[in-house]
Amino acid sequence: MNNVNASIITIGDELLIGQTIDTNSAFIARALNEIGVWVHRRVAIGDQAAAITKALDTEKEMASIIILTGGLGPTADDKTKDALCQYFGGKMVINKDALQQIKKLFEKVYPNQQQIIERNLQQAEVPDVCTVLPNKRGSAPGMLFSTGEKNKDFKIFISLPGVPYEMEGLITDEVIPYIQKNFDLPAIVHKTALTAGKGESIIAEMLSSFEKDLPKEIQLAYLPNYGLVKLRLTAFGHDKQTLENKIEPYFQKMLSLVHDNLVTDKDEELAAVVGRLLIEKNKTIGTAESCTGGYIAHQLTAIPGSSAYYAGSVVSYSYEAKEKILGVHHETLLNFGAVSEETVTEMARGALKTLETDYVIAVSGIMGPGGSTPDKPVGTVWMAVADANTIQTRQLNLRFNRQKNIEITAARALNMLRLFICERLV
Repeated sequence: MNNVNASIITIGDELLIGQTIDTNSAFIARALNEIGVWVHRRVAIGDQAAAITKALDTEKEMASIIILTGGLGPTADDKTKDALCQYFGGKMVINKDALQQIKKLFEKVYPNQQQIIERNLQQAEVPDVCTVLPNKRGSAPGMLFSTGEKNKDFKIFISLPGVPYEMEGLITDEVIPYIQKNFDLPAIVHKTALTAGKGESIIAEMLSSFEKDLPKEIQLAYLPNYGLVKLRLTAFGHDKQTLENKIEPYFQKMLSLVHDNLVTDKDEELAAVVGRLLIEKNKTIGTAESCTGGYIAHQLTAIPGSSAYYAGSVVSYSYEAKEKILGVHHETLLNFGAVSEETVTEMARGALKTLETDYVIAVSGIMGPGGSTPDKPVGTVWMAVADANTIQTRQLNLRFNRQKNIEITAARALNMLRLFICERLV
């Protein structure tokens, strides 16, 4: 069985100048990898027909699947559709299904507006040499072109909208099922674990001998992120059940080697692990956030079903909010400052009382770039986790930019809470 390679081409000047972050490639690559398609390359190009043509010429020499996103909108800078029509020698025609979807969407979004402008209707135009992929989430349909014959130099070119929500729907509903039906794909099995407390290099050293002894069809990947390290074992072969049976003992061996730092043996986020612990013990959590501005609350509530255990948050950014809502003493703030062990201790105590939860997280820090003092540089953070009987505190000394400091603080605080809960379950 030959490997099936793919290339991803993202189109848009905004990607090249950094105005928009490319999240589409990551989503597409994950979706392809899960079905056994190897992403050979990811390419970003501008909104020029010549650039699109050149990218297609290059990527079709290396991949059987070429997926493009972007440039399908109704404005003059959207060049993708015309470039593809010319590249594959077609002519533009109105697709009735796409036109009907545009009208339905327009009526739903703009119920009081009587007439659809011509610019919107033009999104129903597609090259007559493509297969139209219905876009249930938006107005621009996806387009699929193919060359060659099945089992003989067969290649597909798929053009999708650049809007992530629309692209994701098309990948899930249309693209992945088409690839699975039309390509001979290898079986693939992933097993993922999450660790905390040790950096990537230390974890890699702990697994050095284990990794050397892996058979060639099983690979280990390290995925570090904000003090956490995901470990993913991947097995390729012909039969999924055979692979699952083969990979399992290696996965269990790996778990035993990182046992002291193991967070979960599932492919899930830290907030989901915390949520599952709370549900299992019928406990609740609240947050008192200053420097993270509600980011911890966001991570907790991003998990479906979090209303079963998450009560709410007090984002007490100012001195006044800390005093009036959480009951932090004015003297504490004057004597020790907002970023101190004393303040987060009182924030945690106040949050337990205000939110009436079993556990709380409290954080206060200096995220940067300004706000530092000689004794409290940027990256100084105090965290607390608490229940009715105990308050634990910890100081962080981070060294990154504002956004990364916020994200690391949230990850460390959630893991601190996880450990706090586990200690009380023993």
